[in-house]
Amino acid sequence: MKFTDTSIKALKAKSERYERWEDNGRGFGLRVGSTGRKTFLFMYRVNGVSRRMSIGTYPAVTLSEARKAHAAARLELDRGTDPGRKLVEKKKGERDASAVKGLIDEYIELYAKPKKRSWHGDLRMLNKDVLPRWKNLKASDITKRDVVKLLDRIVARGSGVMANRVLRLLRTMFTFAVSRGILDSNPCVNVADPSEETPRERILNVDEIKKIWFGMGEAKMSEGTRQALKLLLLTGQRNGEIAGAEWKEFDLSRKWWTIPGARTKNKKDHRVFLTQMATEILKEAKKLAGGSNWVFPSTKDQHITTRSISRAVRNNSETRPKNQPKHTPPYGDFFNVGYFVPHDIRRTVATIMAESGVDEFHISKVLNHTSQGITGKVYN
Repeated sequence: MKFTDTSIKALKAKSERYERWEDNGRGFGLRVGSTGRKTFLFMYRVNGVSRRMSIGTYPAVTLSEARKAHAAARLELDRGTDPGRKLVEKKKGERDASAVKGLIDEYIELYAKPKKRSWHGDLRMLNKDVLPRWKNLKASDITKRDVVKLLDRIVARGSGVMANRVLRLLRTMFTFAVSRGILDSNPCVNVADPSEETPRERILNVDEIKKIWFGMGEAKMSEGTRQALKLLLLTGQRNGEIAGAEWKEFDLSRKWWTIPGARTKNKKDHRVFLTQMATEILKEAKKLAGGSNWVFPSTKDQHITTRSISRAVRNNSETRPKNQPKHTPPYGDFFNVGYFVPHDIRRTVATIMAESGVDEFHISKVLNHTSQGITGKVYN
């Protein structure tokens, strides 16, 4: 047959794909898939072996463009070059040329966003610690040595735990790349954590809790953030669960807060009993929310973030551990309890419960831990 736009359009899909070849077309053909997809082909022989090379999909690639590509491929073949192999190498070069930035973009869009609520954190880590060092490297050129040197730099600035986090993220990203055929191997295989991690030990005592509670009255932060921080003290729930809370999760009349599994770390619904003080704070928050679906809305029709809570603490207190340079809080030290981070409050709640005689099983239920071992090892 002679290919024309009319004859190509007339080719209909069948239960199985089939091919049509142009008469005297020197290997110029068309494959019609079972879905109706039509792909131009070039069939040729190299060292007695028959090969097929895809030229492009019709009509995105026009018949005229396909004929030109076929002619160019025939010329390569006449010169002794395998046009199909050359095309594969060109595509691989283009893929590698996208370098680390291209891999990061694909990882975020196709893996992190669909599977991780914390994908913003992945993106921040990659943009801060990975891309500046590897922006001129091809993903396929990254070696184990490159990974180790990158982690060493992070450790050298006093961020050993962050170096461990970056390694775990890179290991996941490169595993993703291997699974999609972007890379042949994962350079993070057998790379050990650069720093030894021990559970955080900061536990606030009762006097320090009082200082934080009353210090919040004078501290410079938004009222919504202030209420979120108080709710953190009163419930011991995770920062993200409080920051992203919606009113539909609450039954204030019965004093229950049901956090849906879609927002919990262990993917299970979690019921939190609300004390009278917590209920009163939530009632005030409802007035402040102004009809928003979020308990603690931000100015952009979204909820506040965990970073908002952390920033509020950082800006109003001495927030550097002893082995790091002294930090002068922008607004003054309103809490006067030394270095602490919001997550220390959750640990403190567990410890105070344990000291009050609450058994580990019930503490783990309050904190929504899947394993009681986590509660005992890390929190009290």
